[in-house]
Amino acid sequence: MRGTLVPAALFTLVATGCSQQQGRDIARQFNEGKPQEFFQTSVDRMATLSMKDNLQSLYLLMNKLYLRNPNQWRQSGYLDAVSAAREIRQAIELQQPLPALGDRRDLEALSYSLSPEFRGDRVGAFIYAIGSMLVTAHGGHTEFFMTNAINPQFVSNAARNIEKATWLLSQRQDESGALLLFSNEISEQSSNLSFAVEFGKIVARLDLLSQMLDERYRRIGLNYAQSLLLMNFLPVQ
Repeated sequence: MRGTLVPAALFTLVATGCSQQQGRDIARQFNEGKPQEFFQTSVDRMATLSMKDNLQSLYLLMNKLYLRNPNQWRQSGYLDAVSAAREIRQAIELQQPLPALGDRRDLEALSYSLSPEFRGDRVGAFIYAIGSMLVTAHGGHTEFFMTNAINPQFVSNAARNIEKATWLLSQRQDESGALLLFSNEISEQSSNLSFAVEFGKIVARLDLLSQMLDERYRRIGLNYAQSLLLMNFLPVQ
């Protein structure tokens, strides 16, 4: 009898300890959460984090492009690449126009930034154009709540546009046959595909978010159809 009581008591003790630990973990996560997170669904939170990560990837690419093309930031009129990058980030996140692009944004800016006719800081213009396109594809927001709607098709289209822009970046040349911007490098001496890898991360995040959004809206439609099929009244509170 005593042999069965000891394992039972031990199990109760372990279960109680696990329950207390889970309670502490939940309380800690609750305290660390930001107030605005209470107005976000799981998909809203995912979209917010995805946008944050995509912009960070874009800024990393901008710094790498400035390193490979140091002549570009000098055309921006700033003292150094850090100052130029800071202004580009601010223009993207505050949705401000970029002087070198006039009133052009997203797709129009992207086409112009990779054209031979463009004169100026091509790195800044290229990164701004992609950042502007990402914000536009997400309904003009960088943070998302229950009241925001994101079109999954636009997000998917943005992913395809980035794939095309990555290819154009590695192909576009000026009148003399030189690349407009140096990015990936494959030669007998070295191989650098870090640009393609980072762009690939952005595309992957966009595709995952698009699928999640599709599923969310599909489930909303299915739930409504099921309620009609089963003749259930919908809750009002």
